[in-house]
Amino acid sequence: MADEAPFQFLHSELIQYIYKSADTEDTENGRNISKLENLGCRVGQGLIERLTKDAPRFKDELDIMKFICKDFWTCLFKKQIDNLRTNHQYLAFTCGLVRGALSNLGLRSVVTAEISDMPACKFQVLIQKM
Repeated sequence: MADEAPFQFLHSELIQYIYKSADTEDTENGRNISKLENLGCRVGQGLIERLTKDAPRFKDELDIMKFICKDFWTCLFKKQIDNLRTNHQYLAFTCGLVRGALSNLGLRSVVTAEISDMPACKFQVLIQKM
C-alpha cells in the first residue's frame, strides 16, 4: 500500500464520491461518466501546466505524445502508459486526464479507452486539427 502513488488514492476517492453522490437517474443516463471525464480534464490541464512550466516547447505532436506516455503518466501512476493497469470504472477520469493535458499543450483531441484483456486497457488518442 505504501508503494502506491498518492494520486491513485485520490483517484479512487473521486470515483467513490461521484458514484455515492449520484442518484439512480445519473447512473442510468451516463452523467457520472461525463462528470468523471470533465473532472479528469481539469486535473490534467492543471497538472500539465506544473510539469511543463520550465520545459522548452515541444517540437511536434510526437514529442507531446512521448511526454504524455512517459513523464505525465509516470507522475500519475509511477509507471509508463504502456504498462497501465486499471479498472473500467476509472477510464472516464483517465481519458479526461489525457485530454486535458493535451488541451493545455495545444492539441484538441478525443481520447477513448477499451479493455480487451483485464487488467490491461488500450487508449486511443485522436488529434483533431484546429
